[in-house]
Amino acid sequence: SRREPTEVTPVWSMRQAGRYMPAYRKLRQRHSILDLCHQPDLAAAVTLQPVERLGVDAAILFADILLPFEPLRLGLSFAAGEGPKIARPIENATDVERLPSFNLQAELGYVFDAVRLARRSLPADVPLIGFAGAPFTLASYAIEGGASRTFTKTKRFMYQSPDTWHLLLSKLADLVGRYLAEQGRAGAQALQLFDSWVGCLSPHDYHTYVQPHSTRALQLAAGAGVPLIHFGTGTATFLEDFAAAGGDVISVDWRIPLDAAWSRIGPKAIQGNLEPAALLAPAAERNRQVRDILKRAGGRPGHIFNLGHGILPETDVAAVRAVVDLVHDT
Repeated sequence: SRREPTEVTPVWSMRQAGRYMPAYRKLRQRHSILDLCHQPDLAAAVTLQPVERLGVDAAILFADILLPFEPLRLGLSFAAGEGPKIARPIENATDVERLPSFNLQAELGYVFDAVRLARRSLPADVPLIGFAGAPFTLASYAIEGGASRTFTKTKRFMYQSPDTWHLLLSKLADLVGRYLAEQGRAGAQALQLFDSWVGCLSPHDYHTYVQPHSTRALQLAAGAGVPLIHFGTGTATFLEDFAAAGGDVISVDWRIPLDAAWSRIGPKAIQGNLEPAALLAPAAERNRQVRDILKRAGGRPGHIFNLGHGILPETDVAAVRAVVDLVHDT
């Protein structure tokens, strides 16, 4: 993130600890996702799996972006094979006003314990990355009651009740900013704000309804004094505003060439941007795409090789390892 020269391009991936890994699947036979998150020793063990197996240059904390929904009393659960479900979605101003404030250490202390355990177990030269969901992405889950393709309820809420919308996002920004800072104080050496759904917005709506709240979250996270990564997908149409919201490293997806993105974000580090499905391609095509990204980065300091989103569950572990090795050897 400080754009210092490195001997090899650093590489890690989102969801590098997850369903595509046999060791993780074995744990999941005995434990639910929430169990793994709630038990710091298990969360730390899952965090370490890809470092040992893949040779990646960073560990990403195993957690779920929706964990803060439990102390917010929104009723979080995970249905088998269907992703998260929110039992008490946010529908109106009363729901937003009654969101409880809570003590981070008391309610989410298990996350900080997992950070400390993972940090203690990791090799000294492998940084640990903490992360949290960005205000918009959290709001969309809370309003939709789960994942969405169209975000109709979210956008209706945003347009029809802008004051309530800004109150909700300001509450979420305050929460995730402080939550990230606590992860940093517990030992995470970089922090990622994860805005996976923000690409559903027009440039104007991002600027008006979201950017100030992402900025606030990142300002609070900066209190930990560690580098900040700002991740989003589908951000090519408003990349300048996305970068201006904050973060030392701007993560970009595969919908924009890396060099074109870098010329637009200015003097910041960049993370990305292999298409996750490229890991399902034959080796020759996969390698072509990896080399193309590295060529576009041109050896400039400040590039972290990554996927444009998380590793797909059907990915072969050997393909991920091959990409890590190719990036290191190129």
